[in-house]
Amino acid sequence: MTNSTSGGPTILRYTAFSGDPAGGNPAGIVLDAGGLDAAQMLAIAADVGYSESAFVTGIDERTLTVRYFSAKAEVTFCGHATLATAVAFAERQGAGELLFRTPAGEVPVTVAAGPDGVLRATMTSVEPSSEDVPAATVTEALAALHWAESDLDPAFPPRISYAGARHLVLAAGTRSRLADLDYDFTRLGAFMTSLDLTTVQLVWRESDTVYYVRDPFPVGGVVEDPATGAAALAFGAYLRELGVVTAPATITLHQGDDLGRPGVLTLELVPGDPRVRVSGEATAIA
Repeated sequence: MTNSTSGGPTILRYTAFSGDPAGGNPAGIVLDAGGLDAAQMLAIAADVGYSESAFVTGIDERTLTVRYFSAKAEVTFCGHATLATAVAFAERQGAGELLFRTPAGEVPVTVAAGPDGVLRATMTSVEPSSEDVPAATVTEALAALHWAESDLDPAFPPRISYAGARHLVLAAGTRSRLADLDYDFTRLGAFMTSLDLTTVQLVWRESDTVYYVRDPFPVGGVVEDPATGAAALAFGAYLRELGVVTAPATITLHQGDDLGRPGVLTLELVPGDPRVRVSGEATAIA
């Protein structure tokens, strides 16, 4: 669960959006990163080897200043690492209200124990936004994914959605299309870099409130992110802007099933608040 060098920071390993250490999305966590510079944080993230790691560089009571690094670069926000960090902090300092100060803005997080005593965290996004995507951009994305235009669900137009990080939302017309992910790693990574995308959010609608999702993440140095909180928040905003759901609403995302690391992300839309909430469990990895 932990390791450290003599006098160095303690590195925690947690998985987010699952109560099973073998499910969800693993994240590295350093709760005492105040003495580390960016190069050291990047080196730790690369050594941990997960899609992202969170570094708490300052704590003022229950306000945490946090930076996030993939194995290749710093990112503005990471949902699953935020959720995992909140649970790890609450296990040591008690459940309740937290505030994460991130490069993308302030993110409130609530950690509470359920009837079974299991801690569950709920984070609230920064104010989201979205933008239409030119046809040429969609064409390049599909080429990199090895998808055809006919593979898309026409009810869900491609858009770039933001709720702390930018994600291109593409909806598959069938569950089998989503399950068959075999893309050009280099080409998709270059495409995403050109648009400052964190992931491509691939989705399939089982119902208006239940979706299966996958997130290629070549810009982070991994083929796929198993459970992506930031993309989930962006997708919740996308669904509301599209009019598929109306607040109040609860939306369930299943992610990681096709990787053998199943996780569940629960989205909540609240009337009168443009922000999106996502919640889930997190647990230490032995």
